Amino acid sequence: MTLLSREFYQKPTLDLAKALLGCELVKETEEGLASGYIVETEAYLGAGDRAAHSFNNKRTKRTEVMFGPAGNAYTYVMHTHCLFNVVSAQIGTPEAILIRAVEPVRGLHLMEKRRAGRKQKDWTNGPGKLTKALGINKSDYGHALLREPLYIHHGYTPKQTSEGKRIGIDNSGEARDYPYRFWVTGNKYVSR
Repeated sequence: MTLLSREFYQKPTLDLAKALLGCELVKETEEGLASGYIVETEAYLGAGDRAAHSFNNKRTKRTEVMFGPAGNAYTYVMHTHCLFNVVSAQIGTPEAILIRAVEPVRGLHLMEKRRAGRKQKDWTNGPGKLTKALGINKSDYGHALLREPLYIHHGYTPKQTSEGKRIGIDNSGEARDYPYRFWVTGNKYVSR
């Protein structure tokens, strides 16, 4: 597997959100390595996107990483779940891509342990589920996705992808209708 380079992440955000589909997200912990193919993403276009944490260039301790280089991790907690994003766009343009779902690849025994009592289909079919299954947490905030313990490899090229509205952002005005969600068509791990 080939590690994604910093240059890979320097695409326009919507293009990167599509390009990440099929790539392998990997997290190494003391327990071992777990990974999954990215099968669903959502793009957030910063200053002009009411659904983005950085809408109107809002710069806080939480959003600071979004103003940095593409290819860094943006993690945050929402409703007790840690969510994982890939920072995108150029430095100073606060955009990011939420990884919504992955298809388990390696470390299945770890994912099963971390998501005990759930069917395999339900281990990683949502943004809070996949972080639990892979062991991604808030301490990964700001990490460059170019090295251990959290990184992304080239994976496979999906045969077909789909796009549509983002999920769970009903209070964001017209932004709730932007078709910035992308997924591998027919993959059973897509969140909904």
